[in-house]
Amino acid sequence: MGIITLTTDLGHKDFYQAALKGSIISQFPAVQLVDVSHEIPPFDIQYAAFVVKNAYPYFPPKTVHLIGIDSVFNQNTRYLALQYNDHYFIGTDNGLFSLILDGPPAEAVEINIIQDLKYLHFPLTDIFAKAACHLAKGGKLTDIGDPVDGVVDRTLVQPVVEKDSLRGSVVFVDSFGNVISNISKELFNKVQRGRNFVLYFRRNETIDQMSWHYNEVPEGEKLCLFGITNYLEIAINKGNASGLLGLNKGDIIRVEFKK
Repeated sequence: MGIITLTTDLGHKDFYQAALKGSIISQFPAVQLVDVSHEIPPFDIQYAAFVVKNAYPYFPPKTVHLIGIDSVFNQNTRYLALQYNDHYFIGTDNGLFSLILDGPPAEAVEINIIQDLKYLHFPLTDIFAKAACHLAKGGKLTDIGDPVDGVVDRTLVQPVVEKDSLRGSVVFVDSFGNVISNISKELFNKVQRGRNFVLYFRRNETIDQMSWHYNEVPEGEKLCLFGITNYLEIAINKGNASGLLGLNKGDIIRVEFKK
């Protein structure tokens, strides 16, 4: 049984998500479909990449990850299928893959499945669905596309590193209101070198202790920790940190280490 995951900005209000699933099941009735998220903000490549990057490692090898973000037909945009870390990924070559992968893909092709004009404005149900089913059934990448050397590169804003401080930014707010930054645990530990720290963010708020879990502080209290993503996270125990602390995507956070 093949597994296909779905990550899109289609939402749940309209028929688009159902049409995509119906197209896949019609071609591969035995498929196991898994919704990663259909609530990606429209055309938000960075958001989609963050979600997929943190979800896909939990799936079995050979899983096919269909990513439907900014996929409307465009003569200047390629649709790619690629293999990385023993998983398959299908999506638009708009910088998305460079944000998901930590290195070059083992194999990548530009999908050459001919677009059915009936689905010109909805290639997810046509080109993407056909490619995903082909791979989920065990087919080869070269059967559905022509080899390519690389993918479009899209660079994220990186933390500013100094001897005694780190300055990062909010890159993701999850459905609980937890605020996730672009400061990795590896980078934090490298600069910290065992020293005490103070985390500064909006409204002159500070945190000076690292927690291991959300319930380590009383309900309603703020905390910081390295969660499942291994990036520095600001949270409120059983509360919405983004809303209560006024932290949103793009906001600056600063960590100062005591000498």
